[in-house]
Parts: sequence; C-alpha cells; structure tokens
Amino acid sequence: MEESYVLHLQKQYQKFSDFYLCYCGHARCEPLHSYGPAVRPNYLLHYILDGRGTYQVEGREYSLGKGDGFLIEPNKQTFYQASQEDPWVYLWVGIDGANCERCLRSIGLGGPRLVFHCEDDGQLLELVEAMLTYNKPDNEADFMLQSLLCRFFGSLARSVSRDVEKQLSKTERENLYVHQALEYIRNNYANGITVGDVANYVVLNRSYLFTLFQRVLGISPRDYLAQFRLTRAKEQLTLTEASVANIAMSCGYQDPQVFSKAFKQQFGVTPLKYRRQDREQARCNLESHLAGTAERVFRKPEE
Repeated sequence: MEESYVLHLQKQYQKFSDFYLCYCGHARCEPLHSYGPAVRPNYLLHYILDGRGTYQVEGREYSLGKGDGFLIEPNKQTFYQASQEDPWVYLWVGIDGANCERCLRSIGLGGPRLVFHCEDDGQLLELVEAMLTYNKPDNEADFMLQSLLCRFFGSLARSVSRDVEKQLSKTERENLYVHQALEYIRNNYANGITVGDVANYVVLNRSYLFTLFQRVLGISPRDYLAQFRLTRAKEQLTLTEASVANIAMSCGYQDPQVFSKAFKQQFGVTPLKYRRQDREQARCNLESHLAGTAERVFRKPEE
C-alpha cells in the first residue's frame, strides 16, 4: 500500500489571494502508481526524492528520477506514473493565486518549461513536513503556512534558476537578464536605485548590462531608468494634484530641482508648465467633443 502524508486546505480560510498553498504532501509510491489522464484546477509541483517514473503532458513524455521535478499547470491534461522496478518517492505542493504564474515564471518554470532538476539537501522535504503540522484553520496556521511556502520556493529558486539558465541559448539568456532588470526597475524605481543597483540585482557587471540593453532595447540602462521615471512623473502630473516635490520623491528623485531639470530636458517644458498645458489641452478636447455631440443631436434633417 502507498505510504503517504497529505494536508488539504479549505479555500475559504485563505488570507493570501496573490500566492497561497492549496495542499501538500509526500509519498512512497507503489509500483506503477499513476494519476490521470486528468486536469487540475490549480498549479501542482512534484519533486522526486528517489525512484523513477514518467510524466506526460500535451503529447510529450519525460522520464524523471531523483532530483528532478515536474510542474502541472491548471487546465492541462496530464498523466504521470511511477516505474515498476524503482517507484517514485516524491513530495508535492499545490498552489494558486493571482500572482502564482508570475512567481513560477520568475524562477523559470511554466509555459514550455514544465520539468526541472534541483540539487536539494533535504530542505524541501523538511519544509513540507513542517507544513503538515499546521492542519487547523486558524491564524497561526495561515501565517506559518504562508511563511513555509515562501521558504519552499526560495529554496527551490536557488537551484532551479541555475538549472534553467544552463538550458537557455545565448539569446534567451540575454533576454532573461534584460527582463529581470526591467522587472527590478519597475518595482524599485521610486527608491532612488542606480544602474549599479540594477547590475547587482541581475549579477552582471555594468559594462555587460549596458551591452545587453543596447543590443535588446537599443537604449542604455541609465537612459531607460531615467525615461521610466519621467514617464511615471508625467502620469502623476496629469492624474494627481500632488506637488512637484512629492512627485519627484515618488519617482526616485531626492532633489526636486534635479527632477525639474531632467523633466525639461526630456520633454521641453517644466513639470508645472506641462501640467497646465496637459490640462488645458484636455479641457479643449472635451469642449470640442461636447460641441460636436451637440451639433449632431440638434442638426435638422435635410429637406
């Protein structure tokens, strides 16, 4: 008989809508133990501790053993089976949430990459076993499970990301570095980051990061960061009543004068003048639209 340990969580107890645990467990499979063909409603990740077996998805079949893992995506028909001679021992976590796909993609999983290899020292199993102890729907369990889930993916990311990068072509790897740099800029531009911070985040020297940005985007990292900040500033000047000083701070500029100078150099006008011109243009466009609407409504039909 299969030896298994399982935790199922009821969705109504979930406090974390972006990324959360649905269920988890680990098992020593019987020979030829299988599941499917079936479709799952959420993401399900298996990590193989020992043994061998096969995973099938969309006409592809993978033979997987110790240290390998496979991801099942929602609404995709899959089938997996342990071998007869050396059946799997594996663990699994089922996850869901609005940012679940994004979290998986950030470590290189999902889409075309549904299998991976991870050199683990036993930490993943320890974390799943810790999850299994929080089997009551209360506040402590909810927060501890969320913490353990993040630690699980932190441990997984360290090894899987390296494995995925090894499989990438030179062009794919360069695009990945640029994508990671852009994500970092979008999430941290307000914090006064520099190009050096971006380079440190993607673990590249500044000269190579410059080369990649020029090759992929046709612009330097410094210019991209400045343009991104100033574009966000334009949006705030249009949509909010915040002062220029506050907008400068929220876009990563410590000195409002430096911000105003950069804004004028980029767009040809000061921030205050841009705000006046933008709103005057919006008012004129609205009046023109309303006048045109009234003319169509009240125009007499031709005799």
